[in-house]
This record gives sequence, C-alpha cells and structure tokens, in this order.
Amino acid sequence: QVQVVESGGGLVQSGGSLRLFCTASELTFNGHAMGWFRQAPGKEREGVSCINWGGALTTYKDSVKGRFTISRDNAKNTLYLQMNILKPEDTAMYYCAAAMASYCSGSWSSMEGYISWGQGTQVTVSS
Repeated sequence: QVQVVESGGGLVQSGGSLRLFCTASELTFNGHAMGWFRQAPGKEREGVSCINWGGALTTYKDSVKGRFTISRDNAKNTLYLQMNILKPEDTAMYYCAAAMASYCSGSWSSMEGYISWGQGTQVTVSS
C-alpha cells in the first residue's frame, strides 16, 4: 500500500528554522520525483519545491528561494525540506507528494502531476 508520512512541523518564531521529513514506501519513492506543497487556511494548496528522482535537480517557489532547501536520501526513502529564515506567511500545513514522473515537469507546482499524498505536518511561524 502506498504510504507517505510527513513530520517535523511545529511552532517557531519568525527568523527561525525547521526541518521537515517525509518518509514513503519504497514503491512510492523509487523512480519518482518528490514535491513539497503547503496549504494555508482559506487558500489553495501550492507547490513549494520539487526534486527529481536522482536528487540533482531542484526547483522552488519564488518566495522560498534562498531560504528553503529540498533534498532526498533514496537509500532511506526519505525526503527533506530545510526551512530557514521562516516568515509568518510560511505558516501552513505542509504536504509531501510523489510525482508520476521521475523529473520535475514544467507544471511541477500543480497538484495534478502527483499520485501519492501524505496527511501533512503543521508549520506555524509567529511574528
């Protein structure tokens, strides 16, 4: 059964850091690009970052570039999101998802390209 589980969220002050984790079944993880999404209350879910299967190619939402870093450990079936210099506007539920493809397509920030989703982990940044 396909499973994706996020962890690492919490409450942090503005300017602080958090590291999110996403573990997935081998079936879900192997050969797939992985993405991080987030959804704030009353807003649509948006793509934050994507990493290809090999881990060498990454892409980010403009507002997090230079602050967030996505990475993966394929031996551990684990995806990471290092978040630095957090801002109150980063407050959201963060989700991990496996893409249908092994690469991050031009539409990587669209939910339609992803086949497996976790339940999310809450990130709250206080001002």
